[in-house]
Amino acid sequence: MIYHVQIKVMPLKDLLDPQGKAVLGGLHNLGIQTIKDVRVGKHITLQIEAESENAAKNIAEEASKKLLANPVMEFYEIEMIQA
Repeated sequence: MIYHVQIKVMPLKDLLDPQGKAVLGGLHNLGIQTIKDVRVGKHITLQIEAESENAAKNIAEEASKKLLANPVMEFYEIEMIQA
């Protein structure tokens, strides 16, 4: 069966986010002063062939740990989604 998974990868809250700061500066340059902070991350969707939802989630977890997220600088959240 095919399962659809989305993974949100974001910088750790305690770390500086240079991309977020650049976007915030751009927004302020455009006159949008009410935005006070921006964090930039990644949104990844996977289609996983697996025997069960739990197996698909385990595969997504392994992919996140090994490649999709850097645990030193980022955290991730996995969510099963409807196709």
